[in-house]
Amino acid sequence: MGPVPTPTFTQDLWAAGAATYDQILVHPFLSGLADGSLPRECFAYYLAQDSHYLLAYARALSLVSARASTEDAVRLFAEHASGAIAVEQDLHARLLGELGLEPGEVQRTPVGPTTAAYSSYLLATAATGSYAEAVAAVLPCYWVYRDVGKELAARSSPDPAYATWIATYGSGEFDVIVADVLAVTDALGAELGEAERRRCLAHFATATRYEWMFWDAAYRRLQWPV
Repeated sequence: MGPVPTPTFTQDLWAAGAATYDQILVHPFLSGLADGSLPRECFAYYLAQDSHYLLAYARALSLVSARASTEDAVRLFAEHASGAIAVEQDLHARLLGELGLEPGEVQRTPVGPTTAAYSSYLLATAATGSYAEAVAAVLPCYWVYRDVGKELAARSSPDPAYATWIATYGSGEFDVIVADVLAVTDALGAELGEAERRRCLAHFATATRYEWMFWDAAYRRLQWPV
């Protein structure tokens, strides 16, 4: 019997967030997307908060790009920063149309508490942490959405709007995007000391928890207490 292979950096990161991901898969927001039972009001809340979040996420990706250690990584994250806004404009426009909502209704919706917390966390980590820490913090939004998309794509949804959302993140095109980021992330693993590696694992775990919280906030249509 040969030696047990050493886990890659991304495998270690995923292990740090795996327990939360398991809870994400059984969250009623996502099961409601798949079977069509999710109230439209919850999905509208999600779209409004996602619009706010994606703007902050694009800024975080711009910070990651500015700190990247290779030309390919600079270009990759810069393109994704621009792409995050393009996704918001294209996908959200289609979904809002299917929901019968006007873009102005979404734009007038204030930033919710979970959106503010998650966005602030990503921007703070990207601005003050190391390059590797910044990558670890933004990675769950790529990876969790891809895997959730694949999981739900096997079932799709009887609701056309929900099926559109699922198809976007369960697509082969999005899979390629995430695979590129995972390759960049794994290349960083060999350069990290033990303390920085632990910080990266903690950031990945925290951001994965925020992914759960984001869907939970939409399911409950969470508002500020005062």
